[in-house]
Amino acid sequence: MSNKFNISYGEHQSKFGVLRLPESSDPCPVIVLIHGGFWQSKYNLEENTPIAEDLTQRGYATWNIEYRRIGEELEGWNSIFNDVIDAINHLSIIKESYHIDLSNVTVIGHSAGGHLALWLASRINTSKADDVYSELSIPIKKVLSLAGVTDLKKMWEIHEQKGIKSPVAALLGGAPHEVPKRYKMSSPIELLPFEVDQVLIHGELDRHVPVELSKNYYQSALEKGDKVKLVVLPDIEHFKVIDSTSAAWDIVVESI
Repeated sequence: MSNKFNISYGEHQSKFGVLRLPESSDPCPVIVLIHGGFWQSKYNLEENTPIAEDLTQRGYATWNIEYRRIGEELEGWNSIFNDVIDAINHLSIIKESYHIDLSNVTVIGHSAGGHLALWLASRINTSKADDVYSELSIPIKKVLSLAGVTDLKKMWEIHEQKGIKSPVAALLGGAPHEVPKRYKMSSPIELLPFEVDQVLIHGELDRHVPVELSKNYYQSALEKGDKVKLVVLPDIEHFKVIDSTSAAWDIVVESI
């Protein structure tokens, strides 16, 4: 059995993570998990519990993070982004107590969590600590985007075409023509290159986040000289990539 700890990284009830540690006397490499749900409060980190348990059994420490979401009290449009940075930075505060190895951190995000994971990659080698986003102080070795929202503008357009009120506009406080700067600062495809290993895994049958988003991002990252790999899975839909009993999950594990 792994050891499981609920740890707060801030005052708000959604500022916490679940740390699971394998049975090991050596410091373990850490995998940070960021759940999806289009940044909305009706979805939470429980979605990632099965994969967190699976990865911990494989010898990784997992830090499954929660963050404030649309529908909760936020200071500003950037609160969700800064929560994710704060959650990851918190690892440096707990590393001695929990015996974790922060020289080898991987971030895995699903769907909207894939967006946040790739966005985090843009903060790694940045001197762009600015008045909008907090500074990321933990080095990240690799990012895996599972059915990730790689392009916020494109995702907003897809929702518009379908006649859906886009959660992207709720995330950023407006449509692309209303707050263009926020889209430029927050959309992974606008921020390339990252100079960090990236793996994009996407199901061909995804109806929530079309596989085209990952394909386009992959091309753009390649053109800019990034180390990026794309794995397109036929016959796989949006949630299969985080189903720890599926063949798709085996491919995710291999990519770590």
